[in-house]
Amino acid sequence: MTETTYWTHVATPLGQLLLTAGPDGALTSLSLPGQKGGRTVRDDWRPDPGPFRAATEQLGAYFAGELKEFRLPLRTHGTAFRERVWAALDSVPYGATTTYGEIAARVGAPRAAVRAVGGAIGANPLLVLRPCHRVIGADGSLTGYAAGLDRKIRLLTLEGALPA
Repeated sequence: MTETTYWTHVATPLGQLLLTAGPDGALTSLSLPGQKGGRTVRDDWRPDPGPFRAATEQLGAYFAGELKEFRLPLRTHGTAFRERVWAALDSVPYGATTTYGEIAARVGAPRAAVRAVGGAIGANPLLVLRPCHRVIGADGSLTGYAAGLDRKIRLLTLEGALPA
């Protein structure tokens, strides 16, 4: 028997977000419209805004500039390496940026592993909540973002990491 997936849409300045959660209410994904590798609603998922009340409130406060740290149950499934990279993303503070090389160092990977780190970051299933938008190139360039560079710029500007 497969686990039930619940879903809802949340309107934000970035577009209509698709959130999914398991029966325990832990968020399993947050996708943006047009996101590379983003999820789409499946026929066997159940629409229900109930499990997403806290997430909806916190996202609203975040986009209003009133929340700097999400406090939500998250549950992702990835390789051990991806899980370590995603955990490292969680430690990047609001308003700050880091580099792929710094993330590699945090997870104990050699500098040569920055491509693998980039792949893990690109596969992050919880955009916005798990702040992959805070990772930039070593030269300060705003490198890829699965939901588009325009959205990355908007998030970094909102957080004060880029000038308004």
